[in-house]
Amino acid sequence: MKENMHPDFNEVSVSCACGEKFVTGSTTTSEVIKVDVCSKCHPFYTGKQKLIDVGGRVDKFKRRYSL
Repeated sequence: MKENMHPDFNEVSVSCACGEKFVTGSTTTSEVIKVDVCSKCHPFYTGKQKLIDVGGRVDKFKRRYSL
């Protein structure tokens, strides 16, 4: 087995745009990672997800297949 093959694994602080902060493990050398969305503010996890129907494709599909 080769020596010193894997990068160092460090604890880093993650800071979200919504203000949420948490600690995780990463191989990055910086001490803080800034992200735009996290599980506290992402629409999928908060239940505020919106389905976008561009050009009526969902309605067209439903009419075509009588759903």
